[in-house]
Amino acid sequence: MRWTVHGERSLYESPWMRVRLADVELPDGRRIDHHLLRLRPAAGIAAVDDQARVLLIWRHRFITDRWGWEIPGGRVEEGEEPAEAAARELVEETGWRAGPLTHLLDVRASPGVHDGVHHIFRADGAELIGEPTDVEAERIEWVPLSSAAELAAQGHIGSGSTMAALLYLASGGPR
Repeated sequence: MRWTVHGERSLYESPWMRVRLADVELPDGRRIDHHLLRLRPAAGIAAVDDQARVLLIWRHRFITDRWGWEIPGGRVEEGEEPAEAAARELVEETGWRAGPLTHLLDVRASPGVHDGVHHIFRADGAELIGEPTDVEAERIEWVPLSSAAELAAQGHIGSGSTMAALLYLASGGPR
């Protein structure tokens, strides 16, 4: 049962997002206006060391007014490949350079509201090369991957992309 899109118009645009209003027809024939967001793609990285720990940042998100563990990540810049963005974000946010990368999964957190995608990568190891240049975290720590489910259950992981990545890896995802 597919919806038919008759058109879409801009309500607001910025470098981060475009707020749009779509004229859609539902399968039962009704037509409605549906708000949506068009977002730039993002990339995140779960760096895992030889002790099965993952490098996480503990940070505050003002929108939800919550603290939580996250994998480093951010938007993919124009002309940049998602893997390059993930590796860049790891260095900027933690001061660690990624080891070999593997694509894990693409997370579309809320496809009923926006078209945003987070490309998630695994880094096999990382090397400390300096201090973070984009200070977003109160703490940067190697956290046991085995604690991912407990951290999620306790509400210490507020990011859906982080939760998907950690639970996927903890469940035996690609190594």
